[in-house]
Amino acid sequence: MNPSENINKQISDLTDWRGEMYSRLRKIINQSDTELKEEFKWGTAVWSKNGLVCAIGVFKNHVKINFFKGKELADPNKLFNTTTDAKAMRSIDFHENYSINEPALKELIRSAVDLNTKKL
Repeated sequence: MNPSENINKQISDLTDWRGEMYSRLRKIINQSDTELKEEFKWGTAVWSKNGLVCAIGVFKNHVKINFFKGKELADPNKLFNTTTDAKAMRSIDFHENYSINEPALKELIRSAVDLNTKKL
Protein backbone atom coordinates (compact mmCIF):
# COMPACT_ATOMS: atom_id res chain seq x y z
CA MET A 1 0.00 0.00 0.00
CA ASN A 2 1.14 3.54 -0.63
CA PRO A 3 1.24 6.08 2.25
CA SER A 4 -2.19 7.59 1.49
CA GLU A 5 -3.78 4.14 1.39
CA ASN A 6 -2.19 3.27 4.75
CA ILE A 7 -3.55 6.49 6.25
CA ASN A 8 -7.00 5.85 4.73
CA LYS A 9 -7.00 2.37 6.28
CA GLN A 10 -5.90 3.71 9.65
CA ILE A 11 -8.74 6.27 9.58
CA SER A 12 -11.36 3.72 8.45
CA ASP A 13 -10.33 1.36 11.27
CA LEU A 14 -11.30 4.07 13.79
CA THR A 15 -15.06 3.79 14.17
CA ASP A 16 -15.49 6.49 16.82
CA TRP A 17 -14.90 10.26 16.94
CA ARG A 18 -11.12 9.76 16.55
CA GLY A 19 -11.48 8.70 12.92
CA GLU A 20 -13.42 11.85 12.09
CA MET A 21 -10.92 14.02 13.97
CA TYR A 22 -7.98 12.33 12.24
CA SER A 23 -9.62 12.90 8.88
CA ARG A 24 -10.31 16.59 9.64
CA LEU A 25 -6.74 17.17 10.81
CA ARG A 26 -5.36 15.44 7.73
CA LYS A 27 -7.44 17.70 5.50
CA ILE A 28 -6.27 20.83 7.35
CA ILE A 29 -2.63 19.77 7.07
CA ASN A 30 -2.93 19.01 3.36
CA GLN A 31 -4.68 22.34 2.72
CA SER A 32 -2.01 24.26 4.62
CA ASP A 33 0.62 23.68 1.96
CA THR A 34 -0.15 21.76 -1.21
CA GLU A 35 3.52 20.76 -1.54
CA LEU A 36 3.57 18.85 1.74
CA LYS A 37 4.41 15.20 1.18
CA GLU A 38 2.09 12.78 2.92
CA GLU A 39 4.01 9.77 4.22
CA PHE A 40 3.45 6.79 6.50
CA LYS A 41 6.32 6.18 8.92
CA TRP A 42 6.56 4.48 12.29
CA GLY A 43 2.96 3.28 11.84
CA THR A 44 1.54 6.79 11.57
CA ALA A 45 0.82 9.65 9.16
CA VAL A 46 3.75 12.03 8.68
CA TRP A 47 4.05 15.16 6.55
CA SER A 48 7.31 16.55 5.24
CA LYS A 49 8.69 19.30 3.07
CA ASN A 50 12.42 19.95 3.20
CA GLY A 51 12.40 17.77 6.30
CA LEU A 52 9.83 16.45 8.77
CA VAL A 53 7.01 18.87 9.59
CA CYS A 54 4.35 17.08 11.64
CA ALA A 55 2.72 13.74 12.38
CA ILE A 56 -0.65 12.55 13.62
CA GLY A 57 -0.89 9.95 16.35
CA VAL A 58 -4.05 8.30 17.62
CA PHE A 59 -4.45 7.36 21.27
CA LYS A 60 -7.27 5.98 23.42
CA ASN A 61 -8.65 9.37 24.48
CA HIS A 62 -7.17 11.83 22.00
CA VAL A 63 -5.64 12.47 18.60
CA LYS A 64 -2.30 14.27 18.60
CA ILE A 65 -0.38 16.39 16.13
CA ASN A 66 3.34 16.38 16.83
CA PHE A 67 5.46 19.14 15.35
CA PHE A 68 8.99 17.83 14.95
CA LYS A 69 10.60 21.27 15.50
CA GLY A 70 7.78 22.65 17.62
CA LYS A 71 10.02 24.19 20.27
CA GLU A 72 11.36 26.53 17.58
CA LEU A 73 7.89 27.70 16.54
CA ALA A 74 6.11 30.78 17.84
CA ASP A 75 2.63 29.94 19.13
CA PRO A 76 0.75 33.24 19.40
CA ASN A 77 -2.63 31.43 19.42
CA LYS A 78 -1.52 29.09 22.20
CA LEU A 79 -2.39 25.92 20.30
CA PHE A 80 0.29 23.74 21.93
CA ASN A 81 -1.44 22.17 24.92
CA THR A 82 0.84 19.40 26.13
CA THR A 83 4.08 19.30 28.01
CA THR A 84 6.95 17.12 26.99
CA ASP A 85 10.55 16.47 27.86
CA ALA A 86 11.31 16.15 24.16
CA LYS A 87 14.24 18.19 22.96
CA ALA A 88 12.55 19.65 19.87
CA MET A 89 8.94 18.45 19.59
CA ARG A 90 5.76 20.11 20.79
CA SER A 91 2.26 18.85 20.26
CA ILE A 92 -1.45 19.52 20.33
CA ASP A 93 -3.89 17.01 21.81
CA PHE A 94 -7.37 17.00 20.30
CA HIS A 95 -10.06 15.45 22.49
CA GLU A 96 -13.64 14.61 21.57
CA ASN A 97 -15.64 17.74 20.66
CA TYR A 98 -12.45 19.84 20.52
CA SER A 99 -13.07 23.06 18.62
CA ILE A 100 -10.28 23.41 16.06
CA ASN A 101 -9.04 26.91 15.27
CA GLU A 102 -8.39 26.03 11.61
CA PRO A 103 -6.81 29.34 10.51
CA ALA A 104 -4.40 29.29 13.47
CA LEU A 105 -3.54 25.62 12.93
CA LYS A 106 -2.88 26.21 9.23
CA GLU A 107 -0.63 29.14 10.11
CA LEU A 108 1.30 27.00 12.62
CA ILE A 109 1.79 24.30 9.97
CA ARG A 110 2.98 26.90 7.45
CA SER A 111 5.40 28.23 10.06
CA ALA A 112 6.79 24.73 10.53
CA VAL A 113 7.25 24.41 6.75
CA ASP A 114 8.92 27.85 6.63
CA LEU A 115 11.28 26.80 9.41
CA ASN A 116 12.42 23.81 7.35
CA THR A 117 12.86 26.01 4.28
CA LYS A 118 14.97 28.57 6.18
CA LYS A 119 17.23 25.79 7.49
CA LEU A 120 18.26 24.78 3.96
